[in-house]
Amino acid sequence: MPRTPTGFARVKALGLRLPDVEEGIAWGSPALKTGGQMIAVIPTHKSAEPGSLAVRMDFEQRDELLAADPATYYVKDHYENYPCVLVRLEKIRDDALQDLLRMAYEFVRAQKKRRRGNLRTGQRRIK
Repeated sequence: MPRTPTGFARVKALGLRLPDVEEGIAWGSPALKTGGQMIAVIPTHKSAEPGSLAVRMDFEQRDELLAADPATYYVKDHYENYPCVLVRLEKIRDDALQDLLRMAYEFVRAQKKRRRGNLRTGQRRIK
């Protein structure tokens, strides 16, 4: 019987099902990206618990997840001002993880569209 992937292998197996998602590196750690933008990464900051994943999303979605299931989702001070949530991978089912990765994918794609729209309307991009 084949083994079920764990850790980032599990994240990768689910995330690569999304269109235009590829494996990459962010902050020296395994990540999933779309269009060069990170959607999920193994967190490197010492405050993150081992076996966690940082997943990008807007603050409202994060607040909803934190309120609904604090045993699975959490945020540490270092991540408070970043649009992401930390996920305890051992606590999340594959279907919920797949949904979470899709949320991150849609969040990143929407941000990219907004940036392109701002550039087309003459707003300057600040680096």
